[in-house]
Amino acid sequence: MQHLSEQEQLRRHKLEELHKLGIEPYPSELFDVNFYAQEIHDNYHPELNNFQDVSLAGRLMSVRVMGKASFAELMDTTGRIQLYINRDEICPGENKDLYNVVFKKLLDLGDFVGVKGHVFKTQVGETSIHVTGLTLLSKSLRPLPVVKEAVDEQGNKTTYDAFTDAEQRYRQRYVDLVVNPKVRETFVKRTQLVQAMRNYLNDKGYLEVETPILQPLYGGAAARPFKTHHNTLDMTLYLRIANELYLKRLIVGGFDGVYEFSKDFRNEGMSRFHNPEFTQMELYVAYKDYYWMMDLVEEMVERVAMALHGKTEVQVGDNLINFQRPWQRYTMAESIKHFTGFDIDSKSEEELRAAAKELKVGLDPSMGKAKIIDEIFGEHVEPKLIQPTFITDYPVEMSPLAKKHRSKAGLVERFEAICNGKEICNAFSELNDPIDQRARFEEQLELGKRGDTEAMVLDEDFLRALEYGMPPTAGLGIGIDRLSMIMTNSNSIQDVLFFPQMKPEFTKSENAPKPEAQA
Repeated sequence: MQHLSEQEQLRRHKLEELHKLGIEPYPSELFDVNFYAQEIHDNYHPELNNFQDVSLAGRLMSVRVMGKASFAELMDTTGRIQLYINRDEICPGENKDLYNVVFKKLLDLGDFVGVKGHVFKTQVGETSIHVTGLTLLSKSLRPLPVVKEAVDEQGNKTTYDAFTDAEQRYRQRYVDLVVNPKVRETFVKRTQLVQAMRNYLNDKGYLEVETPILQPLYGGAAARPFKTHHNTLDMTLYLRIANELYLKRLIVGGFDGVYEFSKDFRNEGMSRFHNPEFTQMELYVAYKDYYWMMDLVEEMVERVAMALHGKTEVQVGDNLINFQRPWQRYTMAESIKHFTGFDIDSKSEEELRAAAKELKVGLDPSMGKAKIIDEIFGEHVEPKLIQPTFITDYPVEMSPLAKKHRSKAGLVERFEAICNGKEICNAFSELNDPIDQRARFEEQLELGKRGDTEAMVLDEDFLRALEYGMPPTAGLGIGIDRLSMIMTNSNSIQDVLFFPQMKPEFTKSENAPKPEAQA
């Protein structure tokens, strides 16, 4: 049996009273909205006598009853606006129940209502709606957290009883969005970010496509997959860890530029920078290389900053980050030498292990040269890269899908963009030599045998596609969640995901699993 608080019991009693009065608390009829709160605030001018026939809907967020007249506050999707409700205006006949009973006694904060009326300014100059019609649209059976503000004599605001507990906010995002308006602003900005990128890519003539999420072989990145089973086909399938190999197949098929905003899944650790389900945009353009792609990334991200903030500077925590082109560029070897003093060029695996030990970087026996270099970089370089920085020319072992460097033996044509101490994108001059690609896959199989759970698998169909011929191609993967964190000054990836992954919320229930009997 669900345990109800006193408030919840009271609201259910009010629901019954509404039914007794013949009022449907959840009506089916359309309520025609013709204006929004922010639109009225921005455009109402008393001298123009505009907004004289308005219809709005939203939640009741505050009520001040003063006898035959009351003030209330309605919140719609754009913000809040004050309501002035007069008993005789909404109840012109002899029956005053709509005001005396329904409004004063049976409505609660959080209820959805629709109002009709005209706009005016109160004596203190607040834009308000003089209500002539009031309709209950949905009864709220749980009370919202009451967030209170106090203003001192100096005009400083203090907030009380705010809905700030992180776990509650992520589990009950619907409540978070209602009582914390800045949270909604974050997600609006995220959508604007995606739209700015999509507009940029569409303007260049690239085609937005969709590729499979359920894949018989996972590939395109070094990561552990989620595994599932298809009953009809009786086969194992994997949730994609990347969409790279499918997008490259489309380049083989004749498209010059394709991109996809994709949900990808990696069965790995969780942190404030990692969620097992995440969004990235992958782009592949024929006849280009990684130098060209660096220029595109600079221009696109700079445009995103302008679209969201009207300037290239973005405040992220204590750091003021400037996305104006050009960005700093280091090779991976240059960056490690710059920040640690250690030169990784031409070093053996044993020498790299010794350097890692000296630098207090933890390793395990399964790690090859590439992993050791990556661990040194992640520990001593990446956190220090605050302004947007390109790291280029990675060891070949780290990048099984990237083309070998045109002039530097043992390296590949790859870059990552690092910002605020975290990677936001990864890009290659794509490997299109099928013989080399097969050898790289086979090297990955050997790493897998050594215990590397993130090593890639060999994809015969992808190799077959390359054998038909893929033109020189530049490829890019850019993390939308990470970029959203930076562009919205969010401290955690959970703050830019509507519904982040969390442990189950355990509650006592008759249906809860029973502990097994002891033998």
